[in-house]
Amino acid sequence: MISLRSRQLAASIGFAALLGGCAAQQGPAIHGLPPVAVTADGETAPVGTAKADAADDPAIWVDPANPGRALIVATDKKAGLHVYDLAGRDLAFLEGGRVNNVDVVGNIVVASDRNDGVNAHLAVFALDGAKPALTSLGRASAGPGEAYGLCLKRSAPGEPVTAALIIKDGTVRVGTLALAEGTEPAFAVQWEQKIPTQSEGCVFDGDTLYVGEEDVGIWRLTPNASGVDAKLVAPVDNQRLVADVEGLATIDHKGQRYLIASSQGDNAYAVFRLPGMDYVGRFAIAAGRYGATSETDGIEAVAGNFGAAYPGGLFLAQDGDNAPAAQNFKLVRWDRIAAALGL
Repeated sequence: MISLRSRQLAASIGFAALLGGCAAQQGPAIHGLPPVAVTADGETAPVGTAKADAADDPAIWVDPANPGRALIVATDKKAGLHVYDLAGRDLAFLEGGRVNNVDVVGNIVVASDRNDGVNAHLAVFALDGAKPALTSLGRASAGPGEAYGLCLKRSAPGEPVTAALIIKDGTVRVGTLALAEGTEPAFAVQWEQKIPTQSEGCVFDGDTLYVGEEDVGIWRLTPNASGVDAKLVAPVDNQRLVADVEGLATIDHKGQRYLIASSQGDNAYAVFRLPGMDYVGRFAIAAGRYGATSETDGIEAVAGNFGAAYPGGLFLAQDGDNAPAAQNFKLVRWDRIAAALGL
């Protein structure tokens, strides 16, 4: 049997060959451990804001009546929210101004709202997956500071929506959203924790919250009766993670749950096995039918069978350089990533 190390080395050699024709493009200053190479299986239409750092964060809505159907909700952080299908077609857009990160639970879409740089808000929307269309439900006040990162806890239908809002200075606020017809949404903070410096990416694993401190690494925050247990579980080491640490996502695969992190500094993605945060490997999206990804902000991943194009799950990554077009999001079959990593 070929070892995982051998498979990763072989794939890394292939990755270097794929990049060999791109010498004119400026590469990262620091390279971590060699990533295995995959190529994108699709891409979305570009966001509407051209010649700017505008595309930021994607979320995936899975149709509860047809789990093989999904939509992508993604932010143009200078303009609003796009809704794409898995073929990458731009089906709907709703103006929202400076919305940064986005997530979805059921038919509720929530975005971190930066339109007020002094006081944070959560912008809340209803998604009609059949049309598809987004409708604004209002904005919830979320305390002082600039709203930056945002993620939602997976919850059963009828349960309150739990949101984690990451203030740009590293303050983490976790609370519930009250949604009542005819009234503005309200955000009630349950607990708060300060991470030392600028943070953004986050993802829940049950009640545990993982947060990316951009220059430092990934924190695990676990609330308990006496407060919050905060531990740095994956530091920026220029091996597994190269600053900035950006988007975080989780996915279930063969009975295991994995956390994926955007290692933005060297255009790669690090994978860890939960709950122990055991390092598994790294991958990068190289040029193929679609372009390579670079300087990725937000990511998302979801297990499931989404038809012939994505039969073994889906990974999404923001692409910071989609020239000559505006930034967009690349789609990759998760089963191909898992195979490349030997999972």
